Amino acid sequence: MKAAIVTEKGTTPIYSTFEEPKSKEKNVLVNVKASALSNLTKMRALGNHYSADHVYPNVAGTDGVGEADGKRVYFLATNAPFGSLAEQTLINKQLMVALPDGINDVTAAAIANPGMSSWAALVSRAHFQAGQTVLINGATGTAGSLAVKIAYHLGAKKVIVTGRNATKLAKLEADKAIAFDMDKTDGANQLTNDLAEVFKDGVDVVLDYLWGDSALAIMTAVAKFGGHHVTKFVSIGASAGQSDIALPSAILRSSAIEILGSGVKSATMSELLSAINGVFNWAAEEKVEMPVNEFKLADIEQAWQAPLNPRAVVVMK
Repeated sequence: MKAAIVTEKGTTPIYSTFEEPKSKEKNVLVNVKASALSNLTKMRALGNHYSADHVYPNVAGTDGVGEADGKRVYFLATNAPFGSLAEQTLINKQLMVALPDGINDVTAAAIANPGMSSWAALVSRAHFQAGQTVLINGATGTAGSLAVKIAYHLGAKKVIVTGRNATKLAKLEADKAIAFDMDKTDGANQLTNDLAEVFKDGVDVVLDYLWGDSALAIMTAVAKFGGHHVTKFVSIGASAGQSDIALPSAILRSSAIEILGSGVKSATMSELLSAINGVFNWAAEEKVEMPVNEFKLADIEQAWQAPLNPRAVVVMK
């Protein structure tokens, strides 16, 4: 079969022929229709993610949309060395979600991972309740902008967005937008102070897609201005490129902050699948559309270099 093959760690996938998977035990064959190139997909394929299998050669891709037993399904967590960027893949039947009518294959492939990230973080990790206030750090990316809509859909009373691009933030229709520039000498202090009124009013959940200096500035604002209000800070990603921060213990001792993570090992697989199902039903009912950059499987090397926003989606035929 034709597939996007990673020959060794750190290399870009190439379009070539790979052995066909064979169904066995609880695993079923899926005829793949579309698969999105998320940051998770790229990092796992390159062997740079904590959940990477490190089996080479392998077929890239962690999730996708296809057909199994005559039904349209979304599938998650492929069996190494088989990935989703191929004509066929092998999937545990427990890790599939039926697609509702009203959402096409490309949209479903594109929205699953970024939509799940905030849905699972809010529902499963932060135990979000309708009427609470949410702050989204890094809201101008694909996942962050979806998080704004999902937070409102789940009943948020107020949504605050932060990020570098003031123009993009203003288009998100949140209750308040705060732009920052961490390259400035006082950028972190400025963000902390700009958040004073926000945290005095009370923020229940922070969804952080960036980590790094902006995340630390937000935690500092919780400690300085949040009083005894419990704020759950949920780390979802590290798009700022800083994997480590120096977190003063005073922030923890002088605030009611709770620091959590949300990802493929902090949330259970059933929680992730439930989140994805929720995203699909919401997207189908509300006719949610996402801008995508569509590529053929044969053009995988070009697709691999495409920006993550809009989401690159590879179709098999």
